[in-house]
Amino acid sequence: MLTTAALLAAGVVASAPSAQAQRTQPARAVATDTAALRGTLDRLADAHRGVVGYTVRDLDAGWELSRRGDEPFPTASLIKVPILVTVFDLVEQGRLSLDDRINVLPIDVVPGAGMLQHLHPGITITVRDAAWLMTTISDNTATNLLLDRIIIRRVWDKMEALGLPRSKVHSKSFLRASSVAMDSSVKYGLGVTTPREMAQLFALLADGRAVSPRADSVMRDMLAANEDGQLLQRYVSGVRAPHKTGATDAVRTECTLWYLESRVVACVLTRENADTRWVLDSEPQVLMARMGEAIVRAFR
Repeated sequence: MLTTAALLAAGVVASAPSAQAQRTQPARAVATDTAALRGTLDRLADAHRGVVGYTVRDLDAGWELSRRGDEPFPTASLIKVPILVTVFDLVEQGRLSLDDRINVLPIDVVPGAGMLQHLHPGITITVRDAAWLMTTISDNTATNLLLDRIIIRRVWDKMEALGLPRSKVHSKSFLRASSVAMDSSVKYGLGVTTPREMAQLFALLADGRAVSPRADSVMRDMLAANEDGQLLQRYVSGVRAPHKTGATDAVRTECTLWYLESRVVACVLTRENADTRWVLDSEPQVLMARMGEAIVRAFR
């Protein structure tokens, strides 16, 4: 069996931060020039050849900035956060265990991001392993294995219970035929959400109200170990940042929780990007990097 320990040894799964790090809380709500921040973000968005939506929320001071905050956007792999939350919700209910074993069969393997597609057929992992792989390296095969266990519609149910009715996963990754909402799947791909709803999900995770304080703490650790730092995180260093990204040819998305002088949630979603190149300095990637830099700078 390929256990979490084995994955750690192989460098596939990142270790969780220390208990001291995960208890990090801001000492105070910081005064921020929100007008200047909005101006910077809107100038960047206005100049972009594509559609940009964002929600930025200071969880401690209680303010929010938003642009197209209630418009639907494709999520790409950002929808894996609602999947993760649903997994932990079922674990909390005792209907699933993180130690449950999953056999990875050749028919389960899909391309794109991930490590499982490159390992030998027939390996056995656990639900915990799959959750780490889905969250930290966006493993598509691991994601599909979890969706097989929890059923797509349960993700819908959990998001609706949290007051997030527009956040939906449509199908398994790279398996459009598995879609439970084909019209929406054709339009938005793997999943759909709004900037404001995804920001609210991260706010719930920050406050320990997505599932439970203990479960949310584990999920924040997983999200903080995400290895993709090319979007909002690109020009940011030295800040704890549970986050998840997503990308398709014409889509780039990310939602993050930054532990600055305040706890700051920032979600930026783009669609219809004119520059569809898969290179570090593509226009949407530089856009998001500059937006992340501007948000963090506003709190320093």
